[in-house]
Amino acid sequence: MREAAFVKQNKDKWLKFESLLKNKNSIPPEELSAVYVEVSDDLSYAQTFYPKSNTTTYLNGLASSAHQKVYRNRKESRNRFITFFTEEFPLFFYHHQKQLLLSFLIFALFSVVGAFSAASDGSFVRSILGDAYVNMTLENIANNDPMAVYKKASETDMFLGITINNIRVSLFAFTLGILAGLGTAFILMQNAVMLGSFQYFFYDQGLLWESARTIWIHGTIEISVIIVAGCAGLVVGKSILFPGTYSRLRSFTSGVKDGLKIVISTIPFFIIAGFLEGFVTRLTQMPDWLAITIISLSLALILFYYVFYPTYLHNQKIKNESGLHQV
Repeated sequence: MREAAFVKQNKDKWLKFESLLKNKNSIPPEELSAVYVEVSDDLSYAQTFYPKSNTTTYLNGLASSAHQKVYRNRKESRNRFITFFTEEFPLFFYHHQKQLLLSFLIFALFSVVGAFSAASDGSFVRSILGDAYVNMTLENIANNDPMAVYKKASETDMFLGITINNIRVSLFAFTLGILAGLGTAFILMQNAVMLGSFQYFFYDQGLLWESARTIWIHGTIEISVIIVAGCAGLVVGKSILFPGTYSRLRSFTSGVKDGLKIVISTIPFFIIAGFLEGFVTRLTQMPDWLAITIISLSLALILFYYVFYPTYLHNQKIKNESGLHQV
């Protein structure tokens, strides 16, 4: 390509970049990165074909300005971790509330199935939870300490083991979304049936309240974010089944990125759940009011972050955009 044609083809873009870089206001990291990449590509081309031209000198200066801006704003970009959780993710997650509801309904349905199956077949609980666990729990009940299982391991070992296992389950729920969402539904079903049969087992032993007040101290967050991870897998499944106006590959790629964001959002909550199970659930003698308070606050936190806060941010965004249009 002749140099004149190269300049004519890219002149408007370069002037726009120059104006953007001279802007004293901060530039979003994504936009700044895109500017830097494009200018660098053009500079590389110019250095190859017009090494001693004014165009190359100009682009070199433009690339240097972009480079300086990148490093000047590096400190700001470090806040991305915080803004991801406080702004970017909740606003994004608003658009996946239907998948969240579907994940919840699947889990709720199979929890009922698990409890009903346990009530209908005496051997069902053993087939789901295993003979060793059932026998150990029956022994603990006989010793007047039905929740003793939460005291057997050390606090730190239980915290780390439970946290890692829960993150592993969430990753399974997400990655199995590639089976058109059916793999995710299976993981939700598996965990829900286990929960339903588990709770019925304690109900059958006359210990429903004792088990619920103890288990749901950590289970409120743990089960909730497994459902959220299920939502991530269903987002992937939806991208395969319903690509809309996009190609199936592009829709799938977008679905995987969205699902991964959702899974990342669950990690702090799994850490909280692991901490509660490792250090708090073992305190089985705590008063009912304290257990209820912890459970209530945990539920409020989950509902706020994944349901109410995304809706609030979305409504605020619509309101702000409406105001701008009116002006």
